[in-house]
Amino acid sequence: MSPFSKPVEHQCAVFVTAGPQRPVPMSDVVYRPEAPRDGAAIEAIAREAFGPGRYARAAERVRELHAACATLCFVAELGGEIVGSVRLSALRNRDERAVMLGPLAVRPHLKGRGIGKALLRLAADAARKQAFAAIYLVGDSPYYGLLGYRVAAPGRISLPRPVDPSRVLVLEL
Repeated sequence: MSPFSKPVEHQCAVFVTAGPQRPVPMSDVVYRPEAPRDGAAIEAIAREAFGPGRYARAAERVRELHAACATLCFVAELGGEIVGSVRLSALRNRDERAVMLGPLAVRPHLKGRGIGKALLRLAADAARKQAFAAIYLVGDSPYYGLLGYRVAAPGRISLPRPVDPSRVLVLEL
């Protein structure tokens, strides 16, 4: 008997995709202040959005050095599940009362639906009401520029790790 006449077992992998996403009505998304119980879900979203490389980023180092302001952290919920979050951390800047944004993260299957921008607006409104002068972040100007963020003047903020200066953005409040 030849080896070709024997039945051969094959292992194969089947990948299931979510398929077309049903539109998520923005009216179904609930925005609220972050609560202590949200920590694990927020960490999972950040891990999913940024991966392990997030710990090497300058903004992550700022977050390690400066605790998040509890009154400036928000989540987005859909169907009782946290699907997005934003955090702001107070900066010790000699010239102004400012905060650092980050992370802003939204579940990948819901990106591009306005959840991140809504969280950014909510955080900016809260920071403005608390008399902060500016919000800094390290990010992409084309995305954040739509919400009023501009490239920060060189030397205006000092970060603990090297960063491309064109990615240091500020929103004047």
